[in-house]
Amino acid sequence: MIRLGRISYVNMAPVFYRLQAEVEEVQGVPTALNRRLVAGEIDLAPISSIEYARHADTLRILPRLCVSSEGAVDSIQLVSRLPLDRVRTVAVTPESATSVVLTKVLLPDAEHVPLGEAADATLLIGDAALKSAFEDPTPHHDLGRLWLERTGLPMVFAVWATPDPPVPGTTELEDALVESVRLARAQPEQLAYEASERYGYPAGFLARYFEKLRYRFGPRERAGLYTFLEMAHDVGELDRVPELRFVHEEVPA
Repeated sequence: MIRLGRISYVNMAPVFYRLQAEVEEVQGVPTALNRRLVAGEIDLAPISSIEYARHADTLRILPRLCVSSEGAVDSIQLVSRLPLDRVRTVAVTPESATSVVLTKVLLPDAEHVPLGEAADATLLIGDAALKSAFEDPTPHHDLGRLWLERTGLPMVFAVWATPDPPVPGTTELEDALVESVRLARAQPEQLAYEASERYGYPAGFLARYFEKLRYRFGPRERAGLYTFLEMAHDVGELDRVPELRFVHEEVPA
């Protein structure tokens, strides 16, 4: 049975909506899944884009799935009372790798400190970011929107990766994950209702949130990913920009 990682945030609801596959589901925050995948403790998982790039020689990725947005994503927020051009310190979450590097790309002059320390801005991701947007009147700056304004491209936060060589059944599991996303898109009200029951957010809010997320790993997403990796290299977060190595070669239509 394939050990399948699942990010423990509501953004995974469409991917697992009607997953017809026998798997051992392993939940965790992104950085925990990153570590477990690289260590070979799970067989397939959504891995932070930057972490894939750091381990591209030992991993392969699914060609049809990612986690991305073209513009605002809601669940990745920089919270600050200061204008962004005056931010000099950012308290960063330990749960994310890509978002931390994206913050460095967008604000290269700001020093990063651990979450909880005093800082000009705070980086929040996942459900913590969604909750903060409800409860905190402090200005929130959406990193997906800032990235689109900077590059004109989608931002790929995670890719689906597997240790090389992939375990048998990986391609069939990709088919099942893609089909689950398709069904979720076809039944948005039911998806929002079920996710509301599980995660506690209002169904209407989740319906709008899911509309902003993208899971298809198409040509624009690949261009956005390469651009992000090149900019991460420019700010010293990557030794080199790797090629994307796929489980099988298939560009989505």
